[in-house]
Amino acid sequence: MGHGHGDAEQALASALLDNVTTVLLVAPVTLLVCDRLRLSPVPFLIAAVLAANIGGTATLVGDPPNIIIASRAGLTFNDFLVHLAPLCVVLVAVLVLLCRVMFAKHFVYDEKRAAELMDLREREAITEPRLLAQGLGVLALVVAGFVLHPVLHYEPSVVALLGARLLIAISKVETGEILGEVEWPTLAFFAGLFVMVGALIETGVIGSLAGSLAEAIGGNELGGSMVFLGGSAVLSGIIDNIPYVATMAPITSELVGDMGGDPDHVMWWALALGADLGGNATAIGASANVVVLGIAERNRHPISFWEFTKYGLVVTVATVALSALYLWLRYFALA
Repeated sequence: MGHGHGDAEQALASALLDNVTTVLLVAPVTLLVCDRLRLSPVPFLIAAVLAANIGGTATLVGDPPNIIIASRAGLTFNDFLVHLAPLCVVLVAVLVLLCRVMFAKHFVYDEKRAAELMDLREREAITEPRLLAQGLGVLALVVAGFVLHPVLHYEPSVVALLGARLLIAISKVETGEILGEVEWPTLAFFAGLFVMVGALIETGVIGSLAGSLAEAIGGNELGGSMVFLGGSAVLSGIIDNIPYVATMAPITSELVGDMGGDPDHVMWWALALGADLGGNATAIGASANVVVLGIAERNRHPISFWEFTKYGLVVTVATVALSALYLWLRYFALA
């Protein structure tokens, strides 16, 4: 089975779509293919979500923490592509190699079943080709809108909403049907979270935390960025990376300001990499992990917390170590 091929595709999809959306699309296909091949889908689901979290790191819209960082720092879609995408290509390649080692015993399959699977016609699974074409066309326009931010000056949120509006206008899908599919609990969670973080800023809690951190780090940007990368990876594994970044973004903003920093300061990239990649460390580190564990449970292939975590930790340690090397080389050694 083309495990590495699938991981790379998963990572690319996750860079253009949110990683939760990506795993929602990929998990049912993974379950079906594994069922036909009489293989356990567990390693493939774990690999898919790890790839989604790494791929999501590459762009502004790939992972919710990146959206929070971009809005706080004033970063564009292209800033993320320039600073994080090159590293993410390397990290996906490393993940593919790690999967070959971690899941080696699962790569045994029946040649006859594989041949039958290859005979299936994927086009038959698409029940509404016209809607698919419309959706892909609008997605291409939305991505172009993100990339053209320096020219158009539209916020990513506005571009995404315009894309949604356009798709509703040109397709025959009922608006009520679409609204039912929106992740309302997640949006309510974000709204409440930002209200709480806003209150912490107003009461001065964030300011005093930033002050303490600034004193500890001093003017040492290299040390500070490494502390941010490592600390963010550890904390994002323990608590979901979204509330963590929502709390840390204003603190980072204060620190970057004290360092006379530009919007694309190294501290922002250290925070993004630590939080996004640290999300792979445990089953509760990122929203996509929780979603995949839920899908696996519903399909009678439960993945325990520790089963996910033993693989996730290996991948997190490897990717965060490479990220530390990347930050040092790009922003200090070769700057």
